[in-house]
Amino acid sequence: MGKASRRQRAEGAATKRPKPAPFVARPFAGLPGETDLVALREIVPAATSAWTLREPIGDVSKVTVATILPLAWPGLHRADGEVLVGLQSGNASGDASRDLAQVLLAAAAQEPGQPVPVLPMATVDTPRLQDLLDESAPFEVTMEDGFDFWVGDSELDAEGRASLDQANESVMPTVKLSGVESCYWCEMGGRAYVRWVLPHDEDEATNALARLWAAHTAGLGPVAGEGDSSSDQVGKLLGAFRASGLLVPVWEVDPEAEPESFEPAVAEWLERFEAVASTEQLTADERRAKSGVLSRQITLR
Repeated sequence: MGKASRRQRAEGAATKRPKPAPFVARPFAGLPGETDLVALREIVPAATSAWTLREPIGDVSKVTVATILPLAWPGLHRADGEVLVGLQSGNASGDASRDLAQVLLAAAAQEPGQPVPVLPMATVDTPRLQDLLDESAPFEVTMEDGFDFWVGDSELDAEGRASLDQANESVMPTVKLSGVESCYWCEMGGRAYVRWVLPHDEDEATNALARLWAAHTAGLGPVAGEGDSSSDQVGKLLGAFRASGLLVPVWEVDPEAEPESFEPAVAEWLERFEAVASTEQLTADERRAKSGVLSRQITLR
């Protein structure tokens, strides 16, 4: 039998090559705290949480989740045995859930004191977070003033402390608002914003936002009465981010006001939003409003 042709050899190599992970538009669907997970991955500078594993991996049964790790490492197995996963370490595939699951497995397998310096490759055969995590365990966010959680109780030399202090100075002030899920106030450059990761399907949320926009009720705060062009709104809707299959509206608010002062307005806005969330066809005015909403959207990763 003759030698295989170049084409046959190429086809044979292709069949042996692992298939890349398929794209998943809403990768964290079904996980506890999906919206907070998206927030920590995309818009929160410094925060931690914990994942409980469905089954232990060696001696590891819990994993600390962080917005970012030193040197933007994807993962770290600390000398004290704690395993950390950095949510903002980027993408290796079209499925962020598989990417983070690979980081989790790689960090757990590392020797204590060693990082996961690069994102492992995720393929169609690698597990997702939904396969590894105990979905009955809550995802509770701890807001951090900086990145001191990187070192825990470890003593730093002068150079290490200077580096950590520099990283801490870069953290923009951020507050998690109470009363609703996954709503965050932040200050940037002397201006303040409220950013809210909505749990609804992205298309459904966009249509509801368009209905509010068309009715001039998309801002935070009380709505002007009929025939009254004035309003006591405390936040102007600027637009929205699209992140991991969810919508993240953004309002600009008074930077002099306390973050907690916006909580009543946020709760009232949620009632207004849910009242117009439906599968009915948009009106002509609402379709025009939706075009405006879409023009103000920015896709994060």
